[in-house]
Amino acid sequence: MDDEWYLEREKKKNKRPSNATNLKKRPNSGIASLGFGKKTLKSRDKAPKFTKEKSNFPMEMLLERKDICPVAKKCGCCSFINLTNEEQLKFKQKQLEKLLSPFGKVHMIKGMKEPYHYRNKVHAVFDRDAKGRIISGTYKKGSHDVVAVKNCLIEDKVSSLIIKDIKDMLKSFKIKTYDEDTGYGLLRHVLVRRGFATGEVMVVLVLADPIMPSKNNFVKALLKKHPEITTIVLNVNGDRTSMILGEKEHTLYGKGYIEDVLCGMRFKISPKSFYQVNSVQAEMLYKKAIDLACIEGEETVIDAYCGTGTIGIIAAPFAKRVIGVELNRDAYKDAIKNAKVNGIKNIDFYNEDAGEFMLQVAASKDRVDVVIMDPPRSGSSELFIEQLSVLSPKRVVYISCNPETLARDLKLLKKKGYKAREFWPYDMFPFTEHVETAVLLSKVNPLEKKIADE
Repeated sequence: MDDEWYLEREKKKNKRPSNATNLKKRPNSGIASLGFGKKTLKSRDKAPKFTKEKSNFPMEMLLERKDICPVAKKCGCCSFINLTNEEQLKFKQKQLEKLLSPFGKVHMIKGMKEPYHYRNKVHAVFDRDAKGRIISGTYKKGSHDVVAVKNCLIEDKVSSLIIKDIKDMLKSFKIKTYDEDTGYGLLRHVLVRRGFATGEVMVVLVLADPIMPSKNNFVKALLKKHPEITTIVLNVNGDRTSMILGEKEHTLYGKGYIEDVLCGMRFKISPKSFYQVNSVQAEMLYKKAIDLACIEGEETVIDAYCGTGTIGIIAAPFAKRVIGVELNRDAYKDAIKNAKVNGIKNIDFYNEDAGEFMLQVAASKDRVDVVIMDPPRSGSSELFIEQLSVLSPKRVVYISCNPETLARDLKLLKKKGYKAREFWPYDMFPFTEHVETAVLLSKVNPLEKKIADE
């Protein structure tokens, strides 16, 4: 019985080494032969809200306290900027318990010791203020008005300094900032990504036109100021669109991507790659997910909504075979390269909708032992969950970035015979209302079902 497995696991987990904290490779006994879900859950019950009610203490404190960030109200990104780390965690814990405790045990949220400058990906939009001065920053919440940002408490310091220096260089190189209203100008955005483990830095210059005046001299000047930069990419976005990156790219310096290390594995990060913006918390979250999956060496594992393959590649040394599925083609290509870089041979990736792929696997009647799913904020799809129940894996590890859609999906999973055993929340985005949660689910046995029905 699956609940017997869970109880036995609870007895043994303090006696055996954790898969996650001791990432030694186990021998692989087989090789696999075998983006994001399109469908939404319009027909299901509305998701419960993870919101800030007037009665909650953080809102009262926010009104009383002076902003520690001068643009907090205009920017709107850090809604908890005036709360201490302890207050933020207490608030998030309360909200999570309200939403998720009806399904299972909610462990204490894991926060950061130093919750500042954690974002390894920093984006800046460029414009001019009312006096014609060049500014860089972010869009004002709910608009395309640019808020000038000089020092952000959650953005990587190195990346922020690079953006500041690029802004200061524009005048001398006679580079005009892009005007969204008129379509005139050249520089639209700058994106900086840094591998916290490797120290590699990528700068992406997003231009409205592929022709950049004095680009070689500009690159030399930037590298002189910041020799830590390992690659510079020119991205062309000439469309009148809210999208930051365009389709065309040209590498001006370096290899066109950076690499970072997560849970002992090396990952390629290109300008468009998805990679968790908080590397420190991501490592803790992924280690817990692998531990909850309890992979012992003979299992077939599906890594659904796999992105660039991070979780599946980390899980592969423990499994017999891993199958990753991702809809986004750029992420899918990076996943294949990442597996090759790490010498992982027992994993295959498929560029398909996760729900449609699960339908195919269910039709083939292949055995699947564990499913690890990390859907977007909109949650999973009815098709995916329906086919998951047909495949009937012993364990499901659901990684969620939205407690509301997680609670909604758990209701359907419960109807399909899966019980949430425990929740492990991680404060992936300090100073914001967002939180990531890993939850273990396993099949309900007849006795449990009988008790629940009574």
